[in-house]
Amino acid sequence: MKAFTVKTSKIGATRHTDINKQARLIYHQIEKKTKRRPYLRSAYFKKEKIFFDYFWPHLSQTPFADRRRRLRYLPCAIELIEKSRHEPTSKQNPNRKSEILHRFAGITPQEEVFYVQIKEDLKNKQKFLMSIFPPE
Repeated sequence: MKAFTVKTSKIGATRHTDINKQARLIYHQIEKKTKRRPYLRSAYFKKEKIFFDYFWPHLSQTPFADRRRRLRYLPCAIELIEKSRHEPTSKQNPNRKSEILHRFAGITPQEEVFYVQIKEDLKNKQKFLMSIFPPE
């Protein structure tokens, strides 16, 4: 898998409240662009919509300490989704055969690697941002 180098740096705050506030501001800018469900257009998927339906609920299920680490990469992940044409690693979801999980790799300007996982529902032909995370 080839990693896409983003130009946007990650959120620089260290406290969870500051990181969460900046991440929510970024998300609300995306939310304001549509009257319905917020989405991004992906370059790799030929400008198809990537919805945020599962991102925030999935993030709330992760341990509190891990949320801060993941949210810091939100601006980088948005740029990666919008501009990357690098092929992701894709595999069928072992729990549901009607879903494919795509994992994109990215590199921040500070040379840090992170991953963005997108779930594709084959029945509805929709794609959802699932998770953003650095390697462990």
